[in-house]
Amino acid sequence: MPGLACIGVPIDSAGVAGGTSLGPRALRSQGLIEAIRGVDRGDLEVAIRGSTRDPLTGVLESAQVDAATVAIREAVAAELSTGNRPFLIGGCCAMVPGALAGCRDVVGDVGIIHLDGHLDLYDGATSPLGEAADMPLAVGLGFGPASWVAAAGGPSLAPERTWILGYRDRSEARADGMIMPEDFQPPVRCMSTHQMREMGPGLAVTAAVSDLARTAKGFWVHLDLDIVDPGLFYANDAPVDDGLDWDELVGALQAVIADPGLLGFSLGCYNPEKDPEGRNGIDVVEVFARAIGDGVGAV
Repeated sequence: MPGLACIGVPIDSAGVAGGTSLGPRALRSQGLIEAIRGVDRGDLEVAIRGSTRDPLTGVLESAQVDAATVAIREAVAAELSTGNRPFLIGGCCAMVPGALAGCRDVVGDVGIIHLDGHLDLYDGATSPLGEAADMPLAVGLGFGPASWVAAAGGPSLAPERTWILGYRDRSEARADGMIMPEDFQPPVRCMSTHQMREMGPGLAVTAAVSDLARTAKGFWVHLDLDIVDPGLFYANDAPVDDGLDWDELVGALQAVIADPGLLGFSLGCYNPEKDPEGRNGIDVVEVFARAIGDGVGAV
């Protein structure tokens, strides 16, 4: 199984110096890299700082977002080219377009399994605050802010290669004017948390993996920790009620973690400032340790 290269991406698209940008350092200290038996590549020199919303793109600190995307794209492509699987430790969801672009550069048609409490299909006009974390799938699909799509080298995804699982924000997103998954032709594939739970999270993810095997040359997995219910995972900045519990998340991860089509992984939206005792960080490490298990090997 390919080696796992752990890369810190210390960004928070709210433009603050703390928040999720502290996630890589905190998760390292809590033992994540050892739990997944990875090799530490250190942090990328990326940041998103400031409060200026670009009038052309609608993105908060747009130039810094574009620069981070280029750096992530290059790092992911470099690891894949040498036979490793990148594991990005974020940071926020703004890292996803760069990761997808790096995969596309190396393998071609890439798919994504986006485990997230939100649909993440906003663009610069519909996002209420202009935070890049609202828009990663829009950029991957090529209809997000033009300069960000350009930084990613154009679209990386197609609707039939995009799976969103665990979302719970449809009503809010529709009220904001965000494009809906069914508005694409063909529709973007998706399951709400309720639908995942009805099927069983592991079986739901397995179905997505099987579907991507027909359409993509490999797939990326992004885990936004707000897929977990905020009663259990409170150290995030965008809580949505009725999320998965930890056991359900383990089942979802087990469905992808040893699949040969997995190109790499990104983990985002842990805010250590909301977890002063480190309890949620330990929860995350334990989830990965359980999902990998003794006999599976590194991601």
